Amino acid sequence: MMDAVDLFLRFLQTEKRYSQYTLLAYKTDLLQFDRFIRNNGAGDSIISCTTRQIRSWVISLLDEGMAAKSVNRKTTTLRRFYRFCQQEGLVDKNPAAFLPSIKAPKPLPVFMEEGQMQKLLETPVLPESFPEIRNLMILELLYGTGMRLSELTGLKDFDIDSDRNQIKVTGKRQKERIIPVTPELIGLVQYYIIVRNHTFNGVEGGTLILTDKGHPVYARLVYRVVNEALGTVTSAERRSPHVLRHTYATHLLNRGAELNAIKELLGHASLSATQVYTHTGFEKLKRVYQKAHPRA
Repeated sequence: MMDAVDLFLRFLQTEKRYSQYTLLAYKTDLLQFDRFIRNNGAGDSIISCTTRQIRSWVISLLDEGMAAKSVNRKTTTLRRFYRFCQQEGLVDKNPAAFLPSIKAPKPLPVFMEEGQMQKLLETPVLPESFPEIRNLMILELLYGTGMRLSELTGLKDFDIDSDRNQIKVTGKRQKERIIPVTPELIGLVQYYIIVRNHTFNGVEGGTLILTDKGHPVYARLVYRVVNEALGTVTSAERRSPHVLRHTYATHLLNRGAELNAIKELLGHASLSATQVYTHTGFEKLKRVYQKAHPRA
């Protein structure tokens, strides 16, 4: 058994160039499984085990409270180990080949409370410098439209329709959609364009949002702007542009927007992707109940 494990680990190290931490994780999983089947009298070693024995191990891990993600990682270790053993002629078939993955619960979206967004976007006086007005507009656009990061960086001047108070975005698979926005947001974009054109003589390709040097904005800059801004109102670890997309959808739902309407605004292909926000809303209702009900 140890010869097979050693051969496998050496293969991962020399052929796959895996790190020492990854190799240790693989070795730990294999030894843990081998110890399980020996203690349960199910076989001599992992070389002679069956699919049923692997399923028993998976069940025992879940019964012990191990997360589905961790269990799936361990079964992936076995699947790769037995595939290697099969190629080396050590086993006739891979007993973990068709073992299904455990369905892990999807984490609820992280979002900001309305008070946090109000505090973040409060601007008694509009900034005058180009970086400051651009950063404010980035935050307002993400929260005011729910668009994705890639959609934001791809915006062109002609995507802004100031007459109809709407913005055209190009989403996944080049699918276009129209998002209604407030006159205030359109006014902010127009003010930004004035400042931008005054700062730079030319604009590359009609790109709406530019860097400090006048080049088209890139994803990392937007992430940095959002991360730093959200850090002033929350201690949450996740402070990405996608948090503002989640916040946009959650606030719409909390204020009575229909799920189908939110689906169209977000550009989701199916309603199932949008339904995660109903769980977020329900969690908020639970907190309200637990805080307000005398017997909660």
